[in-house]
Amino acid sequence: MDDLISQAQGEFTKIVDHLKSEYSRLQIGRASASLVEGVMVEAYGSKQAIKGLANISVPDAKTIQIQPWDKSLLSAVEKAIQTSDLNLNPVNDGIVVRLNLPALTEERRKDLAKVVSRMAEEARISIRNVRQKVHDKGKDREKNKEVTEDQVKSFQKKLQDKVDAVNLEIEKMSKNKENDVLTV
Repeated sequence: MDDLISQAQGEFTKIVDHLKSEYSRLQIGRASASLVEGVMVEAYGSKQAIKGLANISVPDAKTIQIQPWDKSLLSAVEKAIQTSDLNLNPVNDGIVVRLNLPALTEERRKDLAKVVSRMAEEARISIRNVRQKVHDKGKDREKNKEVTEDQVKSFQKKLQDKVDAVNLEIEKMSKNKENDVLTV
């Protein structure tokens, strides 16, 4: 039964890591390289992430600067950012592409707080789905007489303890991100 617990723990870790990466991509009014790292650029006949084509720097709290290693990709990087869902207007000066992040309005901050809550809820739903799947596998083992009822009960308690710990971690992350979003 320990193999099922460790399998669930691995899935929980993936869910939490995904939530962290989603939170890092949220535009909260402060410049961050992670905001644009994953934007896909049409380059050399295929789509590639900006982080593989350019140096991304943050010269100040409101500016992201992208300097492609190949200057011929400047317009492709600019186009990729314009067509992304970032709602940013890139400025191409022939050497670098600059992104100026606008200050967030109170309304936008409240909307972002709702997005943070929705992302946390989606993570909790994923955790519940994994718990149910692993729980069913434990029940199947009991039906097949591979384990006893007491072992299943112990397994269920351990599994629930892991779920509670992960949900607590998600809750802390959510609260911290909401505070970041709502702080002017």
